[in-house]
Amino acid sequence: MTAAAALAIFVTAFFFIATEKADKVKVVLIAAGAMTVLGLTPGAGVFFSEHDGIDWNVIFLLLGMMIIVGIIKGTGLFDYLAIWAAKRSKGRPYRLLVMLMVITAVASPFLDNVTTIMLVAPVTVVVCNRLRIPAHPYLIAEVLASNIGGASTLIGDPPNIIIASRAGLTFNDFLVHMAPIVVVIFIAFVLLARVMFRKSFTYDERYVAEVMSLDERKAITDPKLLVRCLVVLGFVIAGFMLHSVLHAEPSIVALVGAGVMLLVSQVEVSDVLEEVEWPVLVFFVGLFVMVAGLGHTGVIETIGTWAADAVGDNYFAAATSLLFGSAVLGAFFDNIPYAATMAPIVEGMAAGAPDPTTAEALWWSFALGADFGGNGTAVAASANVVAIGIAARTGNPISFWQFTRYGIVVTVLSTLMAWVYVALRYF
Repeated sequence: MTAAAALAIFVTAFFFIATEKADKVKVVLIAAGAMTVLGLTPGAGVFFSEHDGIDWNVIFLLLGMMIIVGIIKGTGLFDYLAIWAAKRSKGRPYRLLVMLMVITAVASPFLDNVTTIMLVAPVTVVVCNRLRIPAHPYLIAEVLASNIGGASTLIGDPPNIIIASRAGLTFNDFLVHMAPIVVVIFIAFVLLARVMFRKSFTYDERYVAEVMSLDERKAITDPKLLVRCLVVLGFVIAGFMLHSVLHAEPSIVALVGAGVMLLVSQVEVSDVLEEVEWPVLVFFVGLFVMVAGLGHTGVIETIGTWAADAVGDNYFAAATSLLFGSAVLGAFFDNIPYAATMAPIVEGMAAGAPDPTTAEALWWSFALGADFGGNGTAVAASANVVAIGIAARTGNPISFWQFTRYGIVVTVLSTLMAWVYVALRYF
């Protein structure tokens, strides 16, 4: 009964989020509250359990980076980059889209996809405003590119951090096994994007000429502050890349970086906090509590165990079910808590594998499915929610289905290509 109640509340909440019949923050808070009142969550443990509650590493990573981005925004850097990108692309919509996608996909493996979106999305909005073109196709394409690119490294996508911890995989392991297929899928996505977003491509010579006449260097309002901010940001990026060596979570690196940047910038804290996307943070807290209810009542574990029992000793079938199952479930349950819940199940399946190569194939199938499933819906990954929050804040709202109708196509394509890769490389 408890599992059925938790699932009913989750499905109802997801319905209201998907149909946008109510504000998504209100929906997740009411659903999380209902699960808690009915005893479907771990109680107080939802605030303290790393695997069965709110993932504070994600929340504080987001908070730290929002503060950092808010301070950098005041230097005029985003306006500079926007004008530079517009001039380099000569205002051609598809060329501009590809430039922004490549920047996002290349940065995501090293900054993590959430951080990259926080840095690139404001630039995108500014350049689209300059060219008088709709920003939402570019923001959606960047998020999809970010989730694809971030899959290639251990720190690029939050589920990878969870999987690496459980499976004992290294940064180099991810580069060797994940990066090759990620590159191929990204190239396919770049080609697909020309078709998917073709109706949104508009070109007006008047506005392009206006942008081409601008001097991007004049956009920098405080060069000295920008230098200090970039130095701090450089250390933050290095901290992300070396977090396993430093034994510091990315969230700690982001918070320390935010504190140092506040110190060196000498800006008013209250002004910077206004730039924080508080509704996004609250939404994630509520979503984590909801998924904790599914985990606590055994819903996700039951689904995973059923899948494991169904494939038996057929490990190619097991890899296939992990890949496609993770893509589907990760799209609806948010791939971070989903990865945390399913990791112990995959660990058990891998332990029974006949050889290390087969065991690794299960882990890589799981990682590929969880990462690419992050593109499936508007709430499937942290980067999606953050981008939609930025879009709404800047007057370019993106609806649930507006994002999802593109995300589903990319998820299906990337998952099918990943399945062929797994079959050829490991079986």
